[in-house]
Amino acid sequence: MPTVEELQGLLRGASLRVTRPRVAVLAAVYGHPHADTDSIIGAVRNELPQASHQAVYDSLHTLTAAGLLRRIQPLGSVARYESRVGDNHHHAVCRSCGAIADVDCAVGHAPCLTASEDHGFVIDEAEVIYWGLCADCARRT
Repeated sequence: MPTVEELQGLLRGASLRVTRPRVAVLAAVYGHPHADTDSIIGAVRNELPQASHQAVYDSLHTLTAAGLLRRIQPLGSVARYESRVGDNHHHAVCRSCGAIADVDCAVGHAPCLTASEDHGFVIDEAEVIYWGLCADCARRT
């Protein structure tokens, strides 16, 4: 977990103004990988009780646009956010409980997969979601 100073440095490095809501949102996402917006709002309000829903939504949008956070939304799920950016990793999602885990690229560097037909696109990223049961849910079946 980065320190407050390190989070402030990330914001400055992305040419963003350092604000308490942005630092709190970054800290919440670093502390709760793959959290949904409601969970992030709860975590932010633990540190910054006066933070509004809109301030958290605005911060999530700004931080994602700046490349400091990544927004993912597996089919049938609400949007979730993570701090692991820039490495083109993938995700495994539990069909039962919705747990999400990071999965490193299968081969090499981004996009780590080759499309059978690129249709003229210059492909620089591949997004894969693996579906199944997490270890806890698999034990219960």
